[in-house]
Amino acid sequence: MELTILAASGATGLELTRQALGRGHTVVAIARNTDRITVPNSPRLTRVAADVLVPDTIAGALEGRGTVLSGLGVAGRDNPGALTAGAQAVAAARPQHVVWLGAYGTGPSAQAAGPLTRTLLRLLGDLNGKVTADGIILDAGGTVFHAGPLTNGPLSPTRRTIGLRDSSSRLFPARVSRATVAAAMLDEAENPTHTGGVALPLER
Repeated sequence: MELTILAASGATGLELTRQALGRGHTVVAIARNTDRITVPNSPRLTRVAADVLVPDTIAGALEGRGTVLSGLGVAGRDNPGALTAGAQAVAAARPQHVVWLGAYGTGPSAQAAGPLTRTLLRLLGDLNGKVTADGIILDAGGTVFHAGPLTNGPLSPTRRTIGLRDSSSRLFPARVSRATVAAAMLDEAENPTHTGGVALPLER
């Protein structure tokens, strides 16, 4: 199937792109700077330059796409409007399915995460943007993955995905590798199970 990957030059976006190609999919990889999409060339890979903060470029890149996966994230130094702009652009393009990466402890998963995690997230980045972006994607019928702190570890052989309603409260969120998160998001793209809801990728 054809998959469109937003923020394909970031750490999670690169992992999504690598694994999608490894699974035999055709990939449209979108990034502000396509030189930073550091995966080998492939006849099934198309690199597209677009910026979520430049509406014309991102609208053109997303037009007519069937399934969109987003690795978009922002650190404190980034433009705080990027997440919301990205979600609005994806929703406006009306793809058949959206799989969006969010953060455990924000929005719908805030209560399950507990006060310590919520306080930490407020210090780390654009919390309001994360919540707003998630809401836009959920309203559009997409799936939002709420992952705990991301690591560069390997793909977990015992990985699983559960719905937020099936999770239990935690004092601290479980760490999860980007490889495991990417695999869970691709599973959802291939076989939608949590459409319109929040899913949690777990290593065990």
